[in-house]
Amino acid sequence: MLDLNLIRENTEKVKAALSKRMDNIDFTELLQWDGEKRKLILESDALKNEKNKVSKKISELKRNGKNIEKYYLEMKEVSNKIKGLQERLTPLGEKINTFLRALPNIPDDDVAYGGKENNNVLRKWGEKTVFNFAPKDHVELVTAHNLVDYERGVKLAGNGFWVYKGYGAMLEWALLNYFIETHIKDGYEFILPPHILTYQCGLTAGQFPKFEDEVFKVTDNKDKNNSQFILPTSETALANLHRDEILREEELPKKYFSYTPCYRVEAGSYRSTERGMIRGHQFNKVEMFQYTKPEDSDAAFNELLDKAEKLVQGLGLHYRVSKLAAKDCSASMARTYDIEIWIPSMSEYKEVSSASNARDYQARRGMIRFKRDGSNKTEYVHTLNASGLATSRLLPALVEQMQQEDGSIIVPEVLRKWIGKDRL
Repeated sequence: MLDLNLIRENTEKVKAALSKRMDNIDFTELLQWDGEKRKLILESDALKNEKNKVSKKISELKRNGKNIEKYYLEMKEVSNKIKGLQERLTPLGEKINTFLRALPNIPDDDVAYGGKENNNVLRKWGEKTVFNFAPKDHVELVTAHNLVDYERGVKLAGNGFWVYKGYGAMLEWALLNYFIETHIKDGYEFILPPHILTYQCGLTAGQFPKFEDEVFKVTDNKDKNNSQFILPTSETALANLHRDEILREEELPKKYFSYTPCYRVEAGSYRSTERGMIRGHQFNKVEMFQYTKPEDSDAAFNELLDKAEKLVQGLGLHYRVSKLAAKDCSASMARTYDIEIWIPSMSEYKEVSSASNARDYQARRGMIRFKRDGSNKTEYVHTLNASGLATSRLLPALVEQMQQEDGSIIVPEVLRKWIGKDRL
């Protein structure tokens, strides 16, 4: 959530920054509501001071056996005025919060304006696989090797689902083991969160209210505060671990990672090229997450990006890193770099990790703060996340890039201890 003080004091600057990712932004109503609210608060505070004075006078008169009826009636009148002001303040506060919750994060200054067309490829690692034979796509490969069963996945759950089988399941699990082992070695704490979350988790992460129709709902109560949904990514859970908490400076940074399946509605049509595991309603992902002090968040971002890149490099797969333009970043993020892996059959790069910095946007929504040593003042933490990694596009890239002329698939060396062989 954005800082209302920042909007009030730097209206045009905030509008200019948000124009990178929003076509229309008008703070007129918000500032009117804010002005009215502050005026009502001043009136209410003045009446509360008056009420305190009258209460003291009544206590004094009582001790001296004096008549207090006049002052009692006066205090009752003041109390009614305060109540009336509060009845006006409550809906104003709700309107202001609703407006602020709908606003996306302010992009960092160096983030480009607009959408995908303005994404910038920063670097590439490795080379595109050159085949001296007619290569197969990942659907043909995993089907031929009996690694994935698409037909039975559809039979069990409908379109957008699949079943890992035999060495396919082992390969999937080997990837997850490789990620988990690496993150533990790097000093990250392993978290297995609930898969069912409350509405407040979506709000704090910045995915709600805008994207609440893109998740699978467990309950759909009229009272959203009591509704639940299945997590679309474990970032949604990790961003809420310290909600409504005040951390100590010495506790930061907090470095977590988690494994969960991710559940996405993925509304809309699928392109014919996005068959197989490229898009689905359920896929596996290991997610990294950090809580940091504001001055440390840039270094934390670089660390997360570097960790994600090294995981792909360890598999020996060709990829590129793209810096996303403002409209292509998630609404809650100030900056995002995507690690995009090459899928030969599609002649396209597909994202397998997004490294993002939310700055204090999620922390404000979730009231996640810290106190510096020797200070009573609280500050908002910065939150960052990066996939480390998602498998649903990684496995297709792996089998395609590692396929051999005889139809076999080379197993990356880092996975062999879990697979038990060097090729499938």
